[in-house]
Amino acid sequence: MTGALRFMSIIVLAFLMMTSPVLAAGKVLFDNGHGERFQVKEQGPLQLSGLAEVFQGAGLEVGTVDQPLTDATLAGARALVISGGFTPLHPNEIEAVTRFIQNGGRVAVMLHVAPPMASLLDRLQVSHTMGVIQERENVIEGDLLRFRVVRLKEHPLFRGIKDFSVHGAWGLINQGDGAEVIAATGFQAWIDVDQDQKQSKEETASFGVVVAGDMGKGSFLVFGDDAIFQNKFLQGNNRALAANLAAWFK
Repeated sequence: MTGALRFMSIIVLAFLMMTSPVLAAGKVLFDNGHGERFQVKEQGPLQLSGLAEVFQGAGLEVGTVDQPLTDATLAGARALVISGGFTPLHPNEIEAVTRFIQNGGRVAVMLHVAPPMASLLDRLQVSHTMGVIQERENVIEGDLLRFRVVRLKEHPLFRGIKDFSVHGAWGLINQGDGAEVIAATGFQAWIDVDQDQKQSKEETASFGVVVAGDMGKGSFLVFGDDAIFQNKFLQGNNRALAANLAAWFK
């Protein structure tokens, strides 16, 4: 091979490397395009700047995306976080997120209000309850909406953690073999379906709080609560949970 041909081969190889859809080792994108009110760049008690700091401390690059989720806007990211979305994803966006996972990406969905995320969750074979969970076990300060979650399955997310706290969680149900409940309430929890602030006809059960799943080459997590990682509650085991989430993203 002549020197000129060798030089041209190097140029072509470099171009292909730059334009191929290879996942970056440590770039995490936070979705800001679906009405999210709690941001990684804000410092208030309900914001997510502390979570961003945990990720950055673990060597991850943190960015945001306020454009529709497409193959192009997700290109180069290792992981995507959709936390506290208030407006639904367009079907095309759901398919882009699905492809992102199938191609090896990792996605974490954290619910503030569950119904807007229903279509995305359905694509992940996950459904949600019609209201937030009322718990009777491990309640925090007498508030049935706030409790410690102690029923955990083995998963990298829970390495070194025996419990974590939630502050208004939607119940989660896996709908197929592609997803599994890995954190759940006790068996006396219930959903205030008629919103009369008391248990009348509602049955008690154990509800999922975190679901994990695999799709293609990638994986996803769904959290029934986004407050887990808000600045106000990012302490103790919740902060350790955030650190484990950062390690899982890698």
